[in-house]
Amino acid sequence: MDTKRDILGRVYLSFICIGVLGVFVMGRAVYIQRVEGSYWRALSDSMRQRFVTLDAQRGTIYAEAGELLSTSVPTFDVYFDFQAEGLREKKGKRFYEKIDSFAQAMSTYFGDRSAVEYSKDFKAAYKRGDRYYTLKKKLSFQQYKSFRTFPLANLGRNRSGLIVDVHSKRLVPYGMLASRTVGLSREYVLSDGKVKKQNVGLEKSYDSLLSGRDGQRLVRYVAPGTALPIEGTETDPLNGKDIFTTLDLTIQDITENALQRKMESSQALYGTAIVMETATGKIKAMANLGRRPDGSYWEDDNYALRTTEPGSTIKLATLLAVLEKGSSRIDEMVEIGTAGRAPVGPKTVIDAERSPKPNLTVLECFAHSSNIGMSKLALKAFGKDPAEIKKYLHRYRMDQRIAIDLSDLPQPRMAPLNEKGSSVGNMLWMSFGYALQVSPLHTLSLYNAVANQGRMMKPYLVNSIRQGGIVYRQFDPQVLDNAIARPDVIAAARRSMEAVVTEGTARKAFAGLPFAVAGKTGTALVADGPIKYNDGVYQASFVGYFPADRPQYSCIVVIRTRPHVADHFGGTLAAPVFREIATQLYSLYVESPKPNRIEARIDSTRSLYAGDRRSLDKVYTTLGIGRLDSAQGSNLIQVQAINGKNQWVAVVDASDAQMPDLRGLSLKDAVARIERLRLGIRIEIKGNGKITGQSITPGTPLSRGGKLTLELS
Repeated sequence: MDTKRDILGRVYLSFICIGVLGVFVMGRAVYIQRVEGSYWRALSDSMRQRFVTLDAQRGTIYAEAGELLSTSVPTFDVYFDFQAEGLREKKGKRFYEKIDSFAQAMSTYFGDRSAVEYSKDFKAAYKRGDRYYTLKKKLSFQQYKSFRTFPLANLGRNRSGLIVDVHSKRLVPYGMLASRTVGLSREYVLSDGKVKKQNVGLEKSYDSLLSGRDGQRLVRYVAPGTALPIEGTETDPLNGKDIFTTLDLTIQDITENALQRKMESSQALYGTAIVMETATGKIKAMANLGRRPDGSYWEDDNYALRTTEPGSTIKLATLLAVLEKGSSRIDEMVEIGTAGRAPVGPKTVIDAERSPKPNLTVLECFAHSSNIGMSKLALKAFGKDPAEIKKYLHRYRMDQRIAIDLSDLPQPRMAPLNEKGSSVGNMLWMSFGYALQVSPLHTLSLYNAVANQGRMMKPYLVNSIRQGGIVYRQFDPQVLDNAIARPDVIAAARRSMEAVVTEGTARKAFAGLPFAVAGKTGTALVADGPIKYNDGVYQASFVGYFPADRPQYSCIVVIRTRPHVADHFGGTLAAPVFREIATQLYSLYVESPKPNRIEARIDSTRSLYAGDRRSLDKVYTTLGIGRLDSAQGSNLIQVQAINGKNQWVAVVDASDAQMPDLRGLSLKDAVARIERLRLGIRIEIKGNGKITGQSITPGTPLSRGGKLTLELS
């Protein structure tokens, strides 16, 4: 009995000991997880190192004259490492001496919290030993420059514990102007954590050159998701190259405004207008406007490259083909009739307007845009072998992607011409603008070739690519075909296009114009995607060149109408836009008046520039230049130098209520300062270089929205 009791006692004691041990182990595990977890995780992470990417600064896209079209503005994220050796040495003497004045500077400059609140949070984070305390995010360059002058922040990284991450934000200074052509560059993170780019336009076509080459840095993890860089392990990024386009902002502005006014008055679905330099093929303007649900317009797609049935503007290709083949002459008579409809081969062809006389010359068929006349010419030339017309369309590059420096170009489409029972009919439809789909830029390139005496130029958007101001690659005009047709055929086509304006379908649109224009109207009933022919949607076009006797610019305007609108003709909808563009360009660039000017004598010592106080002070001290400092206490200085005397004055800084003084700054710095206001101010830029004038006086109270014009030297 005693033996049994003794054994049971030992067993019970063992169970109790095991239970106590289990409770202790569980308690210890909970304590490690809940109380000491962050310490052990940080210790574990501190043993892990890896390389992280340092983003290269994306290159800038410029207009031909040097205006910024798309650029990257730096932003700065600032963090505190409260375990930095410089803050911990001598029991935190430096931290406690500087933190109150630092908090005061933060409160005064940013105005979002009181100095007491800042100081309280900093001291609490210091006691916790936070390694990656978020101080401020997305600081502009000017904000960051001011921040670096604060107490503690001006001591350098090791002594202050400050960690700075630099990012960039893509900025389009001119808003909608040519935005679809220039494109956009954005990044977003997929669900699997991978970063994907969303680029369009030139931003996509030249992405590899604009992106540059990223650098890398070795970091050590001090907490989950938090890493500190290891000094001396950085490979500097190679910034992206700059793109200088062929776009002329003045021409782009004229083109876009003329198109937008007509779009708004007609409430059209979308429209595009392109201006090309005749001799070179340079694209000087490319406007694309689509109607948004609220009725406003925006550059939402590149309609200049969208392939559609072109309508009567394709009749130039038909005219060139039949004249080149020799099946017809320009003065040959064609029976049209006066009924407005006639059988042509296996089809019945209808004219939009009845012919004033039963017989027209080939030139008159083109000028009055007779579908019957042009289809009869095509039947005569290609009725026995409909596929032969493809040889001419190929020569005019109507069956291949347009040769322009943009990505995702659509392939033109053409109905089959080698199938029995449909080939002749398809060829006839093609002769006046149906059964094939080409882009407005295809059409413009053909008309530009005729304006250029038969020489077809490659359309292009980029003049040069530069790295640090040095030309990396230069693009010159490129000839695709020296002669798309015989000289006599080109001359006949030019006379026919002039007749369109003087006596044909565009006569009313160009009446009274003081210079000669040549071109062609086009009106096509649309069947495109969800839109069917019976929906009553039309595409109105006008394409041509000016001046007709010595072409300098060619231009195309294409507008897609709302369903069943009365005004849907190329001569009444698209031609007036062409006229407005041509009139303004003629007065600015073609006529080129040169009045006598009296220039005032300029003081060669007069200058105006701005910069950081410390940087300017270093330059002036090194060079031994004297100055009168009237800007005591200001970190941003404007130097007004007149007659050799330099006076420093304080720059009015950006605030929530006042316009900053931007004179003397670079455009990039000025844009960054305006962006800091977050008031949605639209910036218009004139000239290039340093800023010499601004339309809103410094210190003027500001409200949301509005427009600011910056004049550059």
